[in-house]
Amino acid sequence: MNTFTLALHDSAQVQEFADVYSFVGEDASGSFGLLAGHARFMTNLSFGLARFRLQEGAWQYVAMPGAALYFHANRLWIGTRRFVLDDDYVRISRLLREQLLAEEQALQQTRSSLRRMEEELLRKLWQLGPGID
Repeated sequence: MNTFTLALHDSAQVQEFADVYSFVGEDASGSFGLLAGHARFMTNLSFGLARFRLQEGAWQYVAMPGAALYFHANRLWIGTRRFVLDDDYVRISRLLREQLLAEEQALQQTRSSLRRMEEELLRKLWQLGPGID
């Protein structure tokens, strides 16, 4: 059975897995799978769960708030802000809802705050009028 290597990277950790048999993820076009020997491939994974199967047959689940994926020469590289890894689907689904969704909400609040600051800055510049060079 042909296998490949998977490297998961986030801002705090790197985990590598040898002897990965298959990977299943989802991007904007839908769900897809990768096996050893796949052509060079790059995409952005959607927010949610991906999974991979080790050669001995155990599925591992990866929860992440989106990620960049690159596959080349039987090496799969996934880079994300944060990931949670577990072999129990129910447990990782709960963690995904609790932790990663909370992170996404905080990120959305930060983006909203920055947008309001930009709008206020533009409003102040507009009030200063055309005398600014």
